[in-house]
Amino acid sequence: MIARGERAPSPIHRGDCVLVTSTSAPVVADNRPQPGDPLDPDAAISTRGLVKRYGDRAAVDGLDLDIRRGEIFALLGPNGAGKTTTVEVLEGYRKRDGGEVRVLGVDPARGGRRWKAQLGIVLQSGAGDSQLSVRELLTARASYYAEPRDPDEVLELVGLTEKAGARGRTLSGGQRRRLDVALGIVGRPRLLFLDEPTTGFDPEARRQFWALIRSLRDLGTTMLLTTHYLDEAEALADRVGVLARGQLAEVAVPTALGGRGTAPAVVSWTEDGARRTAETATPTAFVRELAGRFPGEVPDLTVARPTLEDVYLKMIGQSPRGVGIAASAGERGAERAAERSEGVQS
Repeated sequence: MIARGERAPSPIHRGDCVLVTSTSAPVVADNRPQPGDPLDPDAAISTRGLVKRYGDRAAVDGLDLDIRRGEIFALLGPNGAGKTTTVEVLEGYRKRDGGEVRVLGVDPARGGRRWKAQLGIVLQSGAGDSQLSVRELLTARASYYAEPRDPDEVLELVGLTEKAGARGRTLSGGQRRRLDVALGIVGRPRLLFLDEPTTGFDPEARRQFWALIRSLRDLGTTMLLTTHYLDEAEALADRVGVLARGQLAEVAVPTALGGRGTAPAVVSWTEDGARRTAETATPTAFVRELAGRFPGEVPDLTVARPTLEDVYLKMIGQSPRGVGIAASAGERGAERAAERSEGVQS
Protein backbone atom coordinates (compact mmCIF):
# COMPACT_ATOMS: atom_id res chain seq x y z
CA MET A 1 0.00 0.00 0.00
CA ILE A 2 1.29 3.50 -0.84
CA ALA A 3 -0.52 6.44 0.63
CA ARG A 4 -0.02 9.96 -0.69
CA GLY A 5 -0.72 13.20 1.13
CA GLU A 6 0.66 15.42 3.80
CA ARG A 7 0.19 12.84 6.55
CA ALA A 8 0.35 9.06 6.56
CA PRO A 9 -2.96 7.42 7.47
CA SER A 10 -3.25 5.26 10.59
CA PRO A 11 -3.02 2.44 11.25
CA ILE A 12 0.03 1.40 9.22
CA HIS A 13 -0.05 -2.33 8.56
CA ARG A 14 2.88 -4.66 8.98
CA GLY A 15 5.41 -4.46 6.13
CA ASP A 16 3.79 -1.41 4.55
CA CYS A 17 6.03 1.10 2.73
CA VAL A 18 4.53 4.57 3.01
CA LEU A 19 5.28 7.56 0.75
CA VAL A 20 4.43 10.96 2.16
CA THR A 21 4.86 13.93 -0.20
CA SER A 22 4.86 17.66 0.31
CA THR A 23 3.34 20.40 -1.83
CA SER A 24 6.13 22.88 -1.06
CA ALA A 25 8.15 24.17 -4.02
CA PRO A 26 11.64 22.73 -4.47
CA VAL A 27 14.63 24.80 -3.47
CA VAL A 28 16.96 25.65 -6.36
CA ALA A 29 20.46 24.94 -5.04
CA ASP A 30 22.54 25.37 -8.18
CA ASN A 31 24.37 28.72 -8.12
CA ARG A 32 26.64 28.61 -11.15
CA PRO A 33 27.16 31.77 -13.23
CA GLN A 34 24.51 32.05 -15.92
CA PRO A 35 25.38 32.14 -19.65
CA GLY A 36 26.41 35.64 -20.62
CA ASP A 37 27.31 36.74 -17.10
CA PRO A 38 30.51 38.84 -16.97
CA LEU A 39 33.53 37.81 -14.94
CA ASP A 40 33.02 38.48 -11.24
CA PRO A 41 35.61 41.07 -10.17
CA ASP A 42 35.08 40.23 -6.49
CA ALA A 43 35.67 36.48 -6.85
CA ALA A 44 38.98 34.81 -6.03
CA ILE A 45 38.55 32.74 -9.21
CA SER A 46 36.25 33.58 -12.10
CA THR A 47 36.05 31.77 -15.44
CA ARG A 48 33.75 32.19 -18.42
CA GLY A 49 33.73 29.72 -21.29
CA LEU A 50 37.07 28.15 -20.30
CA VAL A 51 38.19 25.63 -22.95
CA LYS A 52 41.22 23.36 -23.07
CA ARG A 53 41.63 20.81 -25.83
CA TYR A 54 43.97 17.87 -26.35
CA GLY A 55 43.81 17.13 -30.05
CA ASP A 56 40.17 17.03 -31.05
CA ARG A 57 38.92 16.31 -27.52
CA ALA A 58 37.91 19.06 -25.10
CA ALA A 59 39.20 18.23 -21.62
CA VAL A 60 37.54 21.42 -20.36
CA ASP A 61 34.51 22.46 -22.39
CA GLY A 62 33.10 25.90 -21.66
CA LEU A 63 33.61 26.09 -17.88
CA ASP A 64 31.81 28.93 -16.07
CA LEU A 65 32.82 29.13 -12.42
CA ASP A 66 33.08 31.65 -9.59
CA ILE A 67 34.91 30.85 -6.34
CA ARG A 68 34.35 33.36 -3.58
CA ARG A 69 37.12 34.90 -1.53
CA GLY A 70 37.60 33.16 1.79
CA GLU A 71 35.71 29.96 0.96
CA ILE A 72 36.78 26.36 0.62
CA PHE A 73 35.56 25.11 -2.74
CA ALA A 74 35.74 21.38 -3.54
CA LEU A 75 36.03 20.36 -7.18
CA LEU A 76 34.74 16.82 -7.67
CA GLY A 77 34.61 14.52 -10.66
CA PRO A 78 35.77 11.14 -11.95
CA ASN A 79 39.18 10.56 -13.49
CA GLY A 80 39.31 12.21 -16.89
CA ALA A 81 36.62 14.77 -16.06
CA GLY A 82 39.04 17.71 -16.45
CA LYS A 83 39.84 18.57 -12.82
CA THR A 84 43.64 18.50 -13.15
CA THR A 85 43.59 20.44 -16.43
CA THR A 86 41.29 23.08 -14.93
CA VAL A 87 43.48 23.54 -11.87
CA GLU A 88 46.66 23.76 -13.96
CA VAL A 89 45.10 26.50 -16.10
CA LEU A 90 44.08 28.39 -12.96
CA GLU A 91 47.59 28.05 -11.51
CA GLY A 92 49.12 29.40 -14.70
CA TYR A 93 50.93 26.15 -15.56
CA ARG A 94 48.91 25.29 -18.66
CA LYS A 95 47.69 27.42 -21.57
CA ARG A 96 43.97 27.52 -22.29
CA ASP A 97 42.48 27.39 -25.76
CA GLY A 98 39.52 29.65 -25.16
CA GLY A 99 37.46 31.62 -22.67
CA GLU A 100 38.25 34.18 -19.99
CA VAL A 101 39.93 33.51 -16.65
CA ARG A 102 40.78 35.70 -13.70
CA VAL A 103 42.55 34.45 -10.57
CA LEU A 104 42.92 37.09 -7.86
CA GLY A 105 42.00 39.60 -10.55
CA VAL A 106 44.78 38.53 -12.96
CA ASP A 107 44.73 36.44 -16.14
CA PRO A 108 46.91 33.43 -15.23
CA ALA A 109 48.37 33.42 -18.75
CA ARG A 110 49.92 36.81 -17.94
CA GLY A 111 50.55 36.34 -14.23
CA GLY A 112 53.99 37.48 -13.15
CA ARG A 113 56.12 36.73 -10.10
CA ARG A 114 54.15 39.03 -7.82
CA TRP A 115 50.88 37.27 -8.77
CA LYS A 116 52.41 33.80 -8.35
CA ALA A 117 53.64 34.76 -4.87
CA GLN A 118 49.97 35.05 -3.83
CA LEU A 119 49.31 31.39 -4.66
CA GLY A 120 50.07 28.36 -2.53
CA ILE A 121 50.13 24.94 -4.18
CA VAL A 122 50.03 21.62 -2.32
CA LEU A 123 50.55 18.83 -4.83
CA GLN A 124 49.55 15.21 -4.32
CA SER A 125 53.23 14.33 -3.87
CA GLY A 126 55.36 16.88 -2.09
CA ALA A 127 58.42 17.12 0.13
CA GLY A 128 59.27 13.42 -0.23
CA ASP A 129 62.63 12.04 0.88
CA SER A 130 64.46 15.31 1.51
CA GLN A 131 67.71 15.16 3.49
CA LEU A 132 67.08 18.69 4.80
CA SER A 133 65.41 19.24 8.13
CA VAL A 134 61.83 20.45 8.33
CA ARG A 135 62.95 23.91 9.48
CA GLU A 136 65.59 24.11 6.72
CA LEU A 137 63.04 23.25 4.06
CA LEU A 138 60.62 25.84 5.35
CA THR A 139 63.26 28.55 5.76
CA ALA A 140 64.51 27.96 2.23
CA ARG A 141 60.98 28.26 0.84
CA ALA A 142 60.30 31.39 2.87
CA SER A 143 63.32 33.08 1.29
CA TYR A 144 61.51 33.15 -2.07
CA TYR A 145 58.88 35.60 -0.77
CA ALA A 146 58.98 39.29 0.11
CA GLU A 147 56.84 39.00 3.25
CA PRO A 148 56.75 35.36 4.34
CA ARG A 149 55.30 34.02 7.54
CA ASP A 150 57.80 33.22 10.26
CA PRO A 151 58.80 29.56 9.77
CA ASP A 152 58.42 28.77 13.48
CA GLU A 153 54.92 30.29 13.43
CA VAL A 154 54.04 28.07 10.47
CA LEU A 155 55.47 24.99 12.17
CA GLU A 156 53.25 25.66 15.17
CA LEU A 157 50.22 26.23 12.96
CA VAL A 158 50.63 22.87 11.20
CA GLY A 159 51.61 20.99 14.35
CA LEU A 160 55.24 20.24 13.42
CA THR A 161 57.13 22.23 16.04
CA GLU A 162 58.45 19.07 17.67
CA LYS A 163 59.66 17.85 14.27
CA ALA A 164 61.48 21.05 13.30
CA GLY A 165 64.90 19.39 13.41
CA ALA A 166 63.83 16.11 11.81
CA ARG A 167 64.79 15.34 8.23
CA GLY A 168 61.94 15.30 5.76
CA ARG A 169 62.58 11.67 4.89
CA THR A 170 61.91 10.56 8.49
CA LEU A 171 58.38 11.99 8.69
CA SER A 172 55.24 9.86 8.62
CA GLY A 173 52.79 10.23 5.75
CA GLY A 174 50.53 12.55 7.72
CA GLN A 175 53.48 14.65 8.89
CA ARG A 176 54.74 14.97 5.31
CA ARG A 177 51.37 16.29 4.20
CA ARG A 178 51.49 18.81 7.03
CA LEU A 179 54.94 19.82 5.80
CA ASP A 180 53.54 20.17 2.27
CA VAL A 181 50.89 22.54 3.60
CA ALA A 182 53.52 24.45 5.59
CA LEU A 183 55.55 24.92 2.41
CA GLY A 184 52.40 26.03 0.62
CA ILE A 185 51.39 28.68 3.16
CA VAL A 186 54.72 30.11 4.34
CA GLY A 187 54.51 32.77 1.63
CA ARG A 188 51.17 34.07 3.00
CA PRO A 189 49.11 32.97 -0.04
CA ARG A 190 45.69 34.44 -0.58
CA LEU A 191 44.69 31.35 -2.56
CA LEU A 192 45.71 27.77 -1.75
CA PHE A 193 45.34 24.83 -4.15
CA LEU A 194 45.03 21.45 -2.42
CA ASP A 195 45.35 18.35 -4.61
CA GLU A 196 44.11 15.14 -2.93
CA PRO A 197 45.61 16.30 0.38
CA THR A 198 44.72 13.26 2.52
CA THR A 199 45.33 10.36 0.15
CA GLY A 200 46.64 7.42 2.19
CA PHE A 201 45.80 8.94 5.58
CA ASP A 202 44.34 6.86 8.38
CA PRO A 203 41.06 8.21 9.88
CA GLU A 204 42.72 9.97 12.82
CA ALA A 205 45.29 11.69 10.58
CA ARG A 206 42.54 12.83 8.22
CA ARG A 207 40.56 14.43 11.06
CA GLN A 208 43.68 16.22 12.29
CA PHE A 209 44.40 17.48 8.79
CA TRP A 210 40.83 18.71 8.39
CA ALA A 211 41.23 20.76 11.56
CA LEU A 212 44.34 22.35 10.05
CA ILE A 213 42.47 23.26 6.85
CA ARG A 214 39.65 24.84 8.84
CA SER A 215 42.17 26.91 10.80
CA LEU A 216 43.57 28.23 7.50
CA ARG A 217 40.07 29.21 6.39
CA ASP A 218 39.66 31.08 9.67
CA LEU A 219 42.76 33.08 8.68
CA GLY A 220 40.97 34.15 5.49
CA THR A 221 42.70 31.83 3.01
CA THR A 222 40.67 30.85 -0.06
CA MET A 223 41.13 27.18 -0.93
CA LEU A 224 40.40 25.08 -4.01
CA LEU A 225 40.28 21.43 -2.98
CA THR A 226 40.30 18.45 -5.34
CA THR A 227 39.49 15.16 -3.66
CA HIS A 228 37.98 11.74 -4.31
CA TYR A 229 36.85 11.51 -0.67
CA LEU A 230 33.27 12.72 -0.62
CA ASP A 231 33.14 12.79 3.18
CA GLU A 232 36.13 15.13 3.05
CA ALA A 233 34.35 17.46 0.64
CA GLU A 234 31.26 17.43 2.86
CA ALA A 235 33.29 18.08 6.02
CA LEU A 236 35.41 20.91 4.64
CA ALA A 237 33.80 22.62 1.66
CA ASP A 238 31.54 25.64 1.78
CA ARG A 239 30.46 24.71 -1.75
CA VAL A 240 31.17 21.86 -4.14
CA GLY A 241 31.22 21.69 -7.93
CA VAL A 242 30.93 18.51 -9.96
CA LEU A 243 32.83 18.31 -13.25
CA ALA A 244 31.40 16.00 -15.87
CA ARG A 245 33.47 15.56 -19.05
CA GLY A 246 34.86 19.06 -18.85
CA GLN A 247 31.56 20.70 -17.99
CA LEU A 248 30.27 21.88 -14.64
CA ALA A 249 27.22 19.77 -13.83
CA GLU A 250 26.25 21.66 -10.68
CA VAL A 251 27.53 23.94 -7.92
CA ALA A 252 25.89 23.93 -4.49
CA VAL A 253 26.50 23.68 -0.78
CA PRO A 254 27.16 20.01 0.05
CA THR A 255 23.81 19.54 1.78
CA ALA A 256 21.89 20.76 -1.28
CA LEU A 257 23.86 19.17 -4.13
CA GLY A 258 21.66 17.20 -6.49
CA GLY A 259 18.55 18.29 -4.62
CA ARG A 260 19.45 16.19 -1.58
CA GLY A 261 18.30 18.92 0.79
CA THR A 262 14.72 18.62 -0.48
CA ALA A 263 14.74 14.92 -1.41
CA PRO A 264 12.35 12.65 0.51
CA ALA A 265 13.68 11.20 3.73
CA VAL A 266 13.46 7.50 4.51
CA VAL A 267 12.12 6.81 8.00
CA SER A 268 12.56 3.29 9.39
CA TRP A 269 11.48 1.78 12.68
CA THR A 270 10.47 -1.52 14.28
CA GLU A 271 6.85 -2.21 15.25
CA ASP A 272 5.12 -5.46 16.25
CA GLY A 273 8.34 -7.35 15.50
CA ALA A 274 8.50 -6.12 11.88
CA ARG A 275 10.69 -3.52 10.21
CA ARG A 276 8.64 -0.63 8.78
CA THR A 277 9.77 1.96 6.24
CA ALA A 278 8.24 5.24 5.09
CA GLU A 279 9.46 7.75 2.52
CA THR A 280 8.40 11.30 3.36
CA ALA A 281 9.17 14.89 2.43
CA THR A 282 8.08 15.96 5.94
CA PRO A 283 10.08 13.73 8.28
CA THR A 284 9.69 15.90 11.39
CA ALA A 285 5.91 15.83 11.21
CA PHE A 286 5.90 12.16 10.32
CA VAL A 287 8.13 11.18 13.25
CA ARG A 288 6.04 13.30 15.62
CA GLU A 289 2.90 11.44 14.58
CA LEU A 290 4.73 8.11 14.71
CA ALA A 291 6.00 8.79 18.23
CA GLY A 292 2.44 9.22 19.42
CA ARG A 293 1.84 5.54 18.85
CA PHE A 294 4.56 4.45 21.29
CA PRO A 295 4.74 4.88 25.09
CA GLY A 296 8.48 5.62 24.96
CA GLU A 297 11.15 5.78 22.28
CA VAL A 298 10.30 4.64 18.76
CA PRO A 299 12.19 1.32 18.43
CA ASP A 300 15.20 1.35 16.09
CA LEU A 301 14.20 4.70 14.60
CA THR A 302 16.36 6.04 11.75
CA VAL A 303 15.82 9.01 9.44
CA ALA A 304 18.03 9.36 6.37
CA ARG A 305 18.21 11.50 3.25
CA PRO A 306 20.37 10.78 0.17
CA THR A 307 24.08 11.08 0.95
CA LEU A 308 26.53 13.20 -0.98
CA GLU A 309 27.86 9.97 -2.48
CA ASP A 310 24.36 8.99 -3.61
CA VAL A 311 23.76 12.21 -5.53
CA TYR A 312 27.35 12.42 -6.83
CA LEU A 313 27.23 8.95 -8.36
CA LYS A 314 23.90 9.79 -9.94
CA MET A 315 25.25 13.05 -11.35
CA ILE A 316 28.37 11.57 -12.93
CA GLY A 317 26.22 9.07 -14.77
CA GLN A 318 25.10 11.79 -17.17
CA SER A 319 26.43 15.10 -18.42
CA PRO A 320 24.53 18.41 -18.19
CA ARG A 321 23.40 17.72 -21.76
CA GLY A 322 22.31 14.18 -21.00
CA VAL A 323 25.37 12.42 -22.45
CA GLY A 324 27.17 9.73 -20.45
CA ILE A 325 30.32 11.18 -18.88
CA ALA A 326 32.21 8.30 -17.31
CA ALA A 327 35.63 8.66 -18.93
CA SER A 328 37.05 5.52 -20.47
CA ALA A 329 40.60 4.35 -19.88
CA GLY A 330 41.33 5.15 -23.51
CA GLU A 331 40.19 8.74 -23.10
CA ARG A 332 42.30 9.20 -19.97
CA GLY A 333 45.30 7.72 -21.73
CA ALA A 334 44.82 10.03 -24.71
CA GLU A 335 44.64 13.03 -22.38
CA ARG A 336 47.86 12.05 -20.58
CA ALA A 337 49.65 11.51 -23.90
CA ALA A 338 48.52 14.91 -25.16
CA GLU A 339 49.67 16.54 -21.93
CA ARG A 340 53.13 15.01 -22.28
CA SER A 341 53.46 16.14 -25.89
CA GLU A 342 52.27 19.66 -25.08
CA GLY A 343 54.48 20.13 -22.02
CA VAL A 344 53.77 22.31 -18.99
CA GLN A 345 53.99 26.07 -19.38
CA SER A 346 56.16 27.91 -16.86
